[in-house]
Amino acid sequence: MDLKQKIRVIPDYPREGISYKDITPLLRDGQAFRYAVQSLAAECKNKGAELVVCPKARGLMIGAPLAYILGIGLVVLRKPGRLPGEVFTWHYDLEFGGDALEVHRDAIRPGQKVLVADELLATGGTAYNAIRLVEELGAEVVGAVFLIELTGLGGRVKLRNYDTISLVQYNY
Repeated sequence: MDLKQKIRVIPDYPREGISYKDITPLLRDGQAFRYAVQSLAAECKNKGAELVVCPKARGLMIGAPLAYILGIGLVVLRKPGRLPGEVFTWHYDLEFGGDALEVHRDAIRPGQKVLVADELLATGGTAYNAIRLVEELGAEVVGAVFLIELTGLGGRVKLRNYDTISLVQYNY
């Protein structure tokens, strides 16, 4: 199945020069969505992962069904202040300021094998910082998986030390 046919490209959104990749048509097509997630699962089934870790919200669209098919747990990374209880916060720098991800402190155990999943790999900043958070908690990242990769933005280079899988690639 050609998944690119199920992804709507919207030029100049959210601003001029950006070519937005809209996956809502793919998600709406049950057969295409199932094919995409099953394809990712087939690529990941022999990695020995115990958890899928994904940033909310777009990562959850890929991470949740991937974890379900693989029969493993799911952990969602959140923006600060959204989780009750004891959390671990990972602060990181961005081009113009900073950001942070949080997770319940007991959600990821030392030594666990983890797949990091997201819907899009662009510059690699979100994925890289999700990986750093997982490793800071003592777990091992066995791969990073994405539905879409924008190859011209250098994300794969940032993740060069990790097995990185993407189903659909666009130059940018």
